[in-house]
Amino acid sequence: MKRCNAMVDAGRRRFLAGAGLTAAGAAAATVMTAQAKAAPSAARVDYPSSRLANVNDLKVDEPLQVAYPEADAPGVLLKFGKRVATGVGPDGDIVGFTTICPHKGFPLAFNKSDRTLNCPGHYSRFDCEAGGQQTWGHATQNLPQYVLRVDAKGDIYAEGVDELLYGRLSNVL
Repeated sequence: MKRCNAMVDAGRRRFLAGAGLTAAGAAAATVMTAQAKAAPSAARVDYPSSRLANVNDLKVDEPLQVAYPEADAPGVLLKFGKRVATGVGPDGDIVGFTTICPHKGFPLAFNKSDRTLNCPGHYSRFDCEAGGQQTWGHATQNLPQYVLRVDAKGDIYAEGVDELLYGRLSNVL
């Protein structure tokens, strides 16, 4: 039986070329992921700074109703009593969200037992401890979270939103 050495060489060349491309792709993905984690959300919009409350106004697991970025945009501030990744304040446990479901605009209700905001319309659920990540339902985006800042006096300011607010074509006032 006669062997064809050209086919073996072509197979090796293709294998090595494919392995090289795979390694290059994996390296590029690693770099891009690291850059994405360091960069703020692409949808983030910096609105004018607005004082929402003071740290002393908040109680653990009791939502404080607020409005941001304007008076007819309802939202909520939450204090968890334990540090969360997106939290601010002296204990890193304060977050803020819009309370309008990004799916169809239904008003959201806070569930104290699992710290979620829930939609009565189509049952979307958003994990407030995980930055408003959607955990269930028909919504196609996470819940818009306020970009918060706490000053030396304990005043809480909202300075932007990290997702598109429901009913807007863009995050522009």
